[in-house]
Amino acid sequence: MTTPQDVLAPSSRLSGRVLIAICVTVLAWASAFVVIRGVAPHFGGGALALGRLTVGVVLLSTMVIGRKWVRPTLREWLLILLFGIAWFGAYNAALNTAEHSLDAGTTSMLVNIGPILIALGAGVFLGEGIPKWLAIGAGVAFVGVVLIGISTAVSGFGDGTGVLWALLAAVTYAIGVLSQKRVLRRLPAAQVTFLGCAIGMLACTPFLPQLIGDLQTAPASSILGAIYLGAVPTALAFSTWAYALSRMPAGQLGVTTYVVPAITIVLSLLFFHEVPASLAILGGIVCLAGVAVSRRRSRVIAEQIGS
Repeated sequence: MTTPQDVLAPSSRLSGRVLIAICVTVLAWASAFVVIRGVAPHFGGGALALGRLTVGVVLLSTMVIGRKWVRPTLREWLLILLFGIAWFGAYNAALNTAEHSLDAGTTSMLVNIGPILIALGAGVFLGEGIPKWLAIGAGVAFVGVVLIGISTAVSGFGDGTGVLWALLAAVTYAIGVLSQKRVLRRLPAAQVTFLGCAIGMLACTPFLPQLIGDLQTAPASSILGAIYLGAVPTALAFSTWAYALSRMPAGQLGVTTYVVPAITIVLSLLFFHEVPASLAILGGIVCLAGVAVSRRRSRVIAEQIGS
């Protein structure tokens, strides 16, 4: 049985591989918001989710072929089912739909209330607790997220429907992470990621007719964008996320994604020539400060373990 101390201890000595995995995940997911916005005019939300997950399943299957298969228990199967439907299926469909009416920066800001839900859920359901510095860091980062939200609202982007879809994406994101964390305690990360992606793809199969129609009319650039979403933010980033999640607390890892809105805004500037307002830039800086504050948790725990 894993105790809270067992779960927390690895985070006090994060290896270089874990840090690289976190960086890859954050950059890939930030790029996803921008690419989704770019291809949104040519793909429905559910159709894009199905196409993205199909590419992801094909690529992720190469990571489990020939490797030892660990048989999940019934309880683990139920958690994997929840993980796949919530995060891979519902999250992607909701996120894609949100970006039909919201800009990438606003959507990423709203989705990033997810780490707050993850931290609270991990403290209550996974026994990780809510240490002081994690709570302070989450609060500081949340202020940054709010500043970005105010900035984009003042700019006149978005509508109520898109906001609701983005909030749904945040909730399903949190549910997926908490479910995934439980099964990663025993099952290999690659196996869990593949199963989750496959389940999400199956959950999105009702959108197959729409996907076929969209593929027939979408330009080549948008089709390549959908393939990118399946290859990088899905197959690669979900793998690096699972690797990091299996080696550190869910709440602490979730806080690192607070930097995603800031990166998304920069990418939107480069590709869509959207100039962030000064308040949005300030919000991004505050988000990064919150992540830095939350990392003090590791040093405090390390001192406690060594004493």
